[in-house]
Amino acid sequence: MDSLIIRGGNRLGGTLTASGSKNAALPIMAATLLTPESCTLHRVPILRDTDTMVTLLSSLGAEVSRRDDKAMALQSSALHQLKAPYELVKTMRASILVLGPLLARYGRAEVSFPGGCAIGSRPVDLHIRVLEAMGAVVEVAEGYIIADAPTGLSGAEFTFDTVTVGGTENAVMAAVLATGTTVLRNVAQEPEIIDLLGFLQQMGAKIEGVGTDTLTIEGVASLSGASYHVMPDRIEVGTYLVAAAATGGRVRIEGVAPAALGVVRDALQQTGAVLSEGADWICLDMEGRRPQAVDIVTAPFPGFPTDMQAQFIALNTIAEGRSTVIETVFENRLMQAHEMKRMGAEIDIDGDTARITGRPALQGAPVMASDLRASASLVIAGLVASGETRIDRIYHIDRGYENIEGNLQCLGADIRRISA
Repeated sequence: MDSLIIRGGNRLGGTLTASGSKNAALPIMAATLLTPESCTLHRVPILRDTDTMVTLLSSLGAEVSRRDDKAMALQSSALHQLKAPYELVKTMRASILVLGPLLARYGRAEVSFPGGCAIGSRPVDLHIRVLEAMGAVVEVAEGYIIADAPTGLSGAEFTFDTVTVGGTENAVMAAVLATGTTVLRNVAQEPEIIDLLGFLQQMGAKIEGVGTDTLTIEGVASLSGASYHVMPDRIEVGTYLVAAAATGGRVRIEGVAPAALGVVRDALQQTGAVLSEGADWICLDMEGRRPQAVDIVTAPFPGFPTDMQAQFIALNTIAEGRSTVIETVFENRLMQAHEMKRMGAEIDIDGDTARITGRPALQGAPVMASDLRASASLVIAGLVASGETRIDRIYHIDRGYENIEGNLQCLGADIRRISA
C-alpha cells in the first residue's frame, strides 16, 4: 500500500493547470448511458474514481476508451447488463448515479448500495423516493436497490426534503427520458450540477431553470451523442491555494475561472493572502506571512463547500489566532482533526464543531487518512510541519487528486510516494 513522505518547511511557489472536475466528470460519464450514440468527453481527470466508473460502465456493456489528451470516448449502444455489482460500487459512492440513466432508458436497474469515504451515512432514500414519484417500483433486497419501470417513467412534481447533489443528478437523468414534464424543487445548485445539465442539454434534453432551485424537465423520446469539456476542478484548485497560503507561498492556477471558487475565494482573502486574477487564472500570494485564522461554516452551494472544510482546518492549525469550523453537511467529517493532533495541532472537537488555536508550527508524525479530503488536509499539515510526515492509506487521495505529489513537487514541496 502506498504512502506519502513529506518533509515540511518549504514555501510553495509556481504555476499549475487545473485538472478536470472529478465531481462533474462522474455524473457526466454516467449520463452517457442515456444514449446509444457515441459521446466524447474532454478534460476527464485521471483518477481512481474515474477509472472505477470506466470499469463499471464497461461491465454494463459500454465501450469506453481513453486518449492521451484526457479525452474519453464512450458509447452505450447495446448494454448486456443492468446490474451494478457490489464489488465495484463499494469503492465509490458516485456509482449510484447509473441508477437513473439505466431506469430511464431500459426500464430496470439494480445498483448495490454505494461506498466511498467514511464521512457519514449519506442515505439514498431521496434517490428512491423521487424515482417512485416518477412511477418506478423500487425495492431494497440483499443490499441492492432494485428499480423497475417496464412501461417507462412519467413526469412528476417532487420537492426534495433536503438539498442532495446525487439525488438531484439521478432525478434529472431519469426525467430527461420520462414521458411528460417533471418539476424538481429544492434541487442542488453546485457548479458540477450545472455542468451535468449543460451536457444533457447538448445531448438534446429540454431543461429550464438551470442555476435555480427549481428545474423543469420536458421529457424527450431519445438523446443524441455529444462532445463536451468537463469543467475545471474547483476543489483541487482551492486545495492548492490553501496549501500556498499555509506555507506562506505564491501559487498561480491556470485554466479556471476565479468565480468558480465562490466563497472559498473570500475565505482565502480573510487569511491575509493577496489574490490576483484574470478570466481563466487565479494567483494567491501570501508574501511569506503567516496566515490569519478563518471561521468556517459549511453549507450547500452557494455556501462554503464541505469538500474544502478539512483543508482550512489544516491552515488554521498554524494560523495566527483562534478559529471555529462547523460542519453542517456530513457527520463524522472532522476525523482528520484527530490525526492532526498527533502532529501537535491544538484542536478541540465537540460534535460537528472544531475549535482551533493556531500554533507557529506543527511537528511531523505518522498519520492515516480516513477519507479523500482528509487526505488533502494531512498533506497540507505535512507541508507546514517540521521534520518528516508519513501519510498512510493514500488510496483515498488518489480518488480525487491527479498526481498530487508531482504537482506539489513542481511547486517546490519535498514530497514523495513510497510503496510498502
